[in-house]
This record gives sequence, C-alpha cells and structure tokens, in this order.
Amino acid sequence: MQPVLTPAASARLDASSPAPGPVLMERAGLGVALAAVEMGAGYGTNVTVLAGPGNNGGDGYVAARYLRQRGAAVTVRALAEAKSDDALWAAGEALTAGVPIRPLGSPVTTDLIIDALFGSGFRGVLPEAVVPWTEKRAPVLAVDIPSGLDGTTGDAQGPVFHAATTVTFHCLKVGQLIGVGPDVCGHLKIHDIGLDGGDAEFFLAGEADAPRPSRSRTAHKWSAGSVLVVGGSPGMTGAPLLAARSALHAGAGSVSIATPGALRSVYAGAAPELLNVAIGDESRFEANDAEAVAVAAKRFDVLALGPGLGPDRNEFVSALLERWDGPLLIDADGLNGLEGPGALAARVAPTAITPHAGEFSRLTGEEPDYRHAADLATATGVVVLLKGSPTFVMGDSRWVVTTGGPELATIGTGDVLTGLLAALWARGLDAETAARSAAYWHGRAGKLLAARQAVTADVLAHEVGKVAW
Repeated sequence: MQPVLTPAASARLDASSPAPGPVLMERAGLGVALAAVEMGAGYGTNVTVLAGPGNNGGDGYVAARYLRQRGAAVTVRALAEAKSDDALWAAGEALTAGVPIRPLGSPVTTDLIIDALFGSGFRGVLPEAVVPWTEKRAPVLAVDIPSGLDGTTGDAQGPVFHAATTVTFHCLKVGQLIGVGPDVCGHLKIHDIGLDGGDAEFFLAGEADAPRPSRSRTAHKWSAGSVLVVGGSPGMTGAPLLAARSALHAGAGSVSIATPGALRSVYAGAAPELLNVAIGDESRFEANDAEAVAVAAKRFDVLALGPGLGPDRNEFVSALLERWDGPLLIDADGLNGLEGPGALAARVAPTAITPHAGEFSRLTGEEPDYRHAADLATATGVVVLLKGSPTFVMGDSRWVVTTGGPELATIGTGDVLTGLLAALWARGLDAETAARSAAYWHGRAGKLLAARQAVTADVLAHEVGKVAW
C-alpha cells in the first residue's frame, strides 16, 4: 500500500515536520546526488544544475555540493537568486564548497542536467528563459517533478522537461501518475527524507495489494467459484466468449454464458469447456427475458452483464437489475443500458462497474477522471473500476493501478478483464479487492504476453491463467 499525495498534502507534511528545513533539504539533496551518481555522474563528469529561487532550487544546490565533493565538474545555473531562507542557506553552502553559481543563460554542452527549477506545486507555463533548456539533448534528472508539469493535474500547458529519472521525496505525487506525467517523469525514484504519514489522495497498488485466492484440497467445480456471463448479439458474439474463457482460465470452477436462444449454437460449438444457457428464441435480449436470466443466475456466485450485449438494451438491463439481487458486475453495453447512476444506487447487493472513459462520461455526464470516479462510488455504493492508463479502482478506498500498458490497446482485452474480475470475485475476494487485483494482474499478463508476441484478446484470455494463482 503505497500512498500517493497531492502537492498540497505534501507541502502540509513538510510544514508539520519537526525536522528543521535545512535538515530536510540536506536529505533531499543527497538523494538527488545519489540518483545522479546512478546516472553516471562522477569524477570529471560535466553536470549542470538548473536552480529555481525556491526550495526545489535549494535541493539542487545541496546536490551540486555533494557532486562537487565527488569530483564532478558541476555548475549551478540559477534562474533567479534564492529567496526562501532554506534555499539561501543551501546556496551559501554550495558557494563555500566551491560550486560555481551563474545566471541561467543559454544551454551549454553538459553530460547531465539536474532540473531543480520548480517543484510539484508548479502551475502555468515555464518562463521563456527556461524553454531552450527543455530542448537540450542531454539526460535530465528531475528534482521532485519535471519543471513545466502540474503536480496536481499531470497537465503541461507549455514546454516541459522530459526526465530520464525523477527523484521524489517521501511519496509519489498525483501528477507523476496521471495526464502526461508518466510520459515525462521517466523512472520514478522515491527518496526517504524522514517524513511520516500524509493525507493520501489514493494508493498505488503493488503485488501485495493484489491477492489471488487459493483453492482448498476438497474444492469442486461449483465451490471453486462460478460465473454467469450475460451477453451476446449479432456481430458481437465474441465478447461474452472472451469474458467467459478468461473467467475459466482465471480459476472459476464453473462458467456459463447466458445468451439469446438464436445464438446458442455459436457457443456450443466454439467452447465445449463452457456451459451455456439459451434465453428465449430471438437473437437479442428483450425486457421479458430478464426473469429467465435472473433464475439461471441463482446457481452462480457472480453475474457479469454486458459483454457483446448490443446497443439499445436499456429495457432489458433495467428489468434485470430489478430482478437480480446477487453480486453483479456490469461492463460494456450493460453500462450503456443504464438510465443513470440512480439505477446503481438503488442496488443493495454488491455491485462493480468497469467503464472506459467514454462509457463513464455517458453514464455520469462528467469527465472520466479519478475524482469523479470516486464521487460515483461514494454516491452509489458501487465499486468503480475506471479503465485507462492508469486504471483507478474506487470503493471504500481509492487505488491506482499502473501495470497496464499500450499492449492492451486492442479489441477484446476489456472483456478479458471482466472475466478475470468476475472469477476473482467468485473465488472469494470482495468486489473492491477483486477489482484491484484483476486490474493489476490483467496488466501484468499483458506485459508477459507482449514480451513473446503481439497481444490479442484470445491469447490474453489464456495468459491470465498464468498469473491468477
């Protein structure tokens, strides 16, 4: 459980620390210097530290002093004179140690740029004098956050430094993980400067936060977790098949597809390992099919609604929500069939939804960001898995999952996630933990597969079986 702070929360934490400012700055600057050494800074290396007037610049002055002691040819290029008391102290110590401090000026040839201009509280656009430095072709080590990046929103309204490594202190910051943050921060390193606590905006999910249930020795196919996938329509028969296969490979003991009667032969021939339930005689679900689906679902631990359901299923979705009072996972056209968040708030049984950005906006009328996802979870009581890069899981607690990458940007991978989540839920995890774990291992499976071949959803549905135990 790794907390992620907003810049405002980080500033409050700094201000509340019993350690004097110069002590914190000394620790931070040492962390920057150590990161620079890892990037190759050493005896004879030409290092340029770009220092702003605030405490971010102060960290840069301390780093410059340490690198000077190591034998690096280090020069500070100052945007302006140090203004804060701590930064003035750091600049004075650097001068005493023999570090040259010069005006910012034009970019020079250098082996490494240390960007200590602005911290994570930066807003707006970089000063014009800084812009040419952002275009310099030299490795960049950013102090706390690349200058030009908004640490709260992850936005860059103008030029921004593209760091190879970013050293941040105590905790990750929100802007490093959202927006363009992941594109410009490079490798993120957290350096401990002796702070404790802080008001987390959300938590970064690691492997320890993504449990996978075990099976007992006496488990059988109905006690190991059972999933009913409800979906399918002409031209979209593959989606429920992908979700169901994913659930089976992810450890559910029994998985069935409930599909319109006219499509049953598709699944009977394509997937003999799966059960299937024919509902009615048509090729699409109608409102009067909801009762039959709810009856069929009684034997299963989790109902996953939506893969391949097809458009204009609002009446069927509404009718099923009225009749099904068990655990419900809603995805894809199941979400598009909802009349609004009120239908979710009316549910008493555990419910999870997995919208991508467009589905979230259609459902809520809001921008698809983590704050609105958290608001939706609070207002309705459902677990919200907002798919994207990164993915957010919002329930009683707030989580961000960063394991997924661009290899998952292919049709059908969302259906695989639905099956994985449903299986972990049916196997015994609560809805929020299952969502967090599914997002984490879905991303890991995608990376494992991408290391061997192109990622397609049919192969990914098998690959999740390698990470689900």
